[in-house]
Amino acid sequence: MSGPRVLHTTASLHARNGGPPRTISALAEGLGRTGADVEVLALADGRSDETIRPDPALARTSFVEPGGGEARRFGQAVQNAGADLVHDHGLWLPTNHAAARAASRLGVPFVVSTRGMLEPWARQNSRLKKTVAWWAYQRRDLAGATALHATAPSEAQALRSAGLSAPIAVIPNGVHVPAETVRQRRESGPHRALFLSRVHPKKGLPLLLDAWAEVRPAGWELTIAGPDEGGHQAQLEAQAARLGLDEVSFRGPVGNDAKWDLYRSADLFVLPTYSENFGVVVAEALAAGVPVLTTTGAPWAELETHRAGWWVEPAPRPLADALRASTESTDGERAAMGARGRALVERAYGWDGIAAQMAQVYDWILGRQPSVPPCVQTG
Repeated sequence: MSGPRVLHTTASLHARNGGPPRTISALAEGLGRTGADVEVLALADGRSDETIRPDPALARTSFVEPGGGEARRFGQAVQNAGADLVHDHGLWLPTNHAAARAASRLGVPFVVSTRGMLEPWARQNSRLKKTVAWWAYQRRDLAGATALHATAPSEAQALRSAGLSAPIAVIPNGVHVPAETVRQRRESGPHRALFLSRVHPKKGLPLLLDAWAEVRPAGWELTIAGPDEGGHQAQLEAQAARLGLDEVSFRGPVGNDAKWDLYRSADLFVLPTYSENFGVVVAEALAAGVPVLTTTGAPWAELETHRAGWWVEPAPRPLADALRASTESTDGERAAMGARGRALVERAYGWDGIAAQMAQVYDWILGRQPSVPPCVQTG
């Protein structure tokens, strides 16, 4: 039996949007390896060399030009794709609504990956606009979905708390595990703590700078890398200057090769976030053998259960205490944590295993397998 034709839809595959373009493309590739016929549809967005798209040998990529009537044209492209199932990513945007309407017109199953956008912190951000969108179309679109996809049990709970009753597939994002030697510890110079993600208020960077100023770990530097959103980096630079943090540097956006070089040169990865549905950068850092300090805003209790890092409340005192503990640990202790984290990622977060779970969900939805997959919550 040949695999189903699956269309993944998203507003953007641009690298500046962080995790979603990478994980959507990687999932499409993994599904292609299972035998599914996969296409990814997005709005065209900037330079082609900044677009993250799947390997064309495994999944096709199509684009709709932005501009007047883009939602209508996006919906038409969904209808023209001839898919057996439409899998949309994200919420709140006209393209999300267009994908839902097009799937309804076609009479094909519609799956939504909410990508953390119904978490409490996310719903409070731009609250008025989201409230309007919720009652105008978003609630109805989600209620009509065949299934929802959450990347962690906490996200699934947020979906239930929003009153949604559709089956929920709880499947984490995956990560590419580098085959080469992971750590490249510098023989001299300071130890490095690394933040690598969007420079956005929800990432908790003001908390991190305040904690760093309190602890002032001797022999350490902090590198903050990632694309700036809404001028937040200028606010952080001013805060760092006010606190006298000369050892803090801002790297800006980094490409894929530079990203892995940064991971490999780090002694500690820090993500002081208020809200993540998964936190792919946590998995990437662990894959590179780097111990992680993050908050309970990210669903990474495994850092504690597998002794691969620190998992604390996103508040000043817990963050400062964890920063002190992590930077006062020995190189050997941090290396052992990184090794345990890499083993965890290799075992639980490889993309082929993640894609196989999603393929099972599709087959169940399409009636190609009778039993409910273990990852699906039906009530």
